Amino acid sequence: MADGEKIRVIIVDDVAETRENIRKLLQFEADIEVVAVARTGREAIQLTQEANPDVVLMDINMPDMDGIAATEAIRQKMPAVQVVILSVQGDQNYMRRAMLVGARDFLTKPPMPDELVAAIRRAGKMAREERSKSGQVFVAAQGGANQPLTTRAMTRGKIILIYSPKGGTGCTTIAVNLAVALHNEETRVVIVDANLQFGDVAIFLNEQGKNTILDLAPRVDELDPEIVDNVMIKNAASGVHVLASPSRPENAEKVNADQFAKLLRYLRQLYAYVIVDSSAYLTDITLSVLDIADAIVLIATQDIPSIKNNRLFLDLLLTMNIPAEKIAFVMNKFDKRIAISPEKVGENLKQEVLAVIPLDERTVIPAVNRGVPFMLDNKTQPAARGIYILAEALRAKLVKREMEESETMAKR
Repeated sequence: MADGEKIRVIIVDDVAETRENIRKLLQFEADIEVVAVARTGREAIQLTQEANPDVVLMDINMPDMDGIAATEAIRQKMPAVQVVILSVQGDQNYMRRAMLVGARDFLTKPPMPDELVAAIRRAGKMAREERSKSGQVFVAAQGGANQPLTTRAMTRGKIILIYSPKGGTGCTTIAVNLAVALHNEETRVVIVDANLQFGDVAIFLNEQGKNTILDLAPRVDELDPEIVDNVMIKNAASGVHVLASPSRPENAEKVNADQFAKLLRYLRQLYAYVIVDSSAYLTDITLSVLDIADAIVLIATQDIPSIKNNRLFLDLLLTMNIPAEKIAFVMNKFDKRIAISPEKVGENLKQEVLAVIPLDERTVIPAVNRGVPFMLDNKTQPAARGIYILAEALRAKLVKREMEESETMAKR
């Protein structure tokens, strides 16, 4: 955001008291200006076209048109406008529907003041960036209508590496719960555990002691869908498939980097998303994934060693000629009591923060110990909302990148 340039906001809620409370809260923020308020979804659509805001704060439950339908209409007419959904219902279905029609964020009512302001600032920054791109995040659908990138199908499965150059940042937690968030009947997901010595993906899903990558890697040149299906661990609770690491550390040497890369390339033919969880150490296996990954979800936490290691890793990617566009930078375990903010870290590393996942130990730790991803039974908690935002932002990033690559190829 340019210096002195305010984020223009419209507040949409059918309850007058709520509209006024939010307006009063935002009047103390020097960089935010409320340019209009609306009582209904249809009024919100009209005012958005007239006032040209950066951000719309949208209630979900309204009498004439619900907030999700209004969001979809706004995003179709004005793709750069970012919508932050506010709802008393933190239901998974509401979150998913909101993100699929293009909402930028989803907050449960009543939001904490600093949480609301931070969401507006993130959305405002995104609105300005999207305007500078002239609406490239929208694509023509059949019949000439526009649809959000999050609903557009991709032509092949995507390999997503979850990585942090520092241990203890929550890579496996993010990998498992991101898989649950991305998985549905149309977009099947498999998690591959690349920490071949001490991988924990199967334990996080309470599926230890079954088939492992050793059942596929040695015969990678003769795979077929039936062989893969027979080896995969199928997590009944989530529907996600798992390719576990070897049951004993010494067996890790039986899988080489070439086999691992070939296996991932084959799996992308069978699954919409191949999520790879890795250790902090840059083994030959991890390096092979970096070369073929469609996205690298880079995890940082609010401590100096994590930030330093991420900087070193980003410098390494430059020397490896890995495109910066592959990076999806995520702040995990965010604690607002710590002065190191996601924005400061992003500026320091010259990376846009794609998602912020708050510290939520009461949700995350019991889920790990039970072997049940919190995305399955704690969908309204702060960590779950962060994972949903990451899932939809990552989905959009991948489709956008595929579009840009297709356009580049067409010009050749």
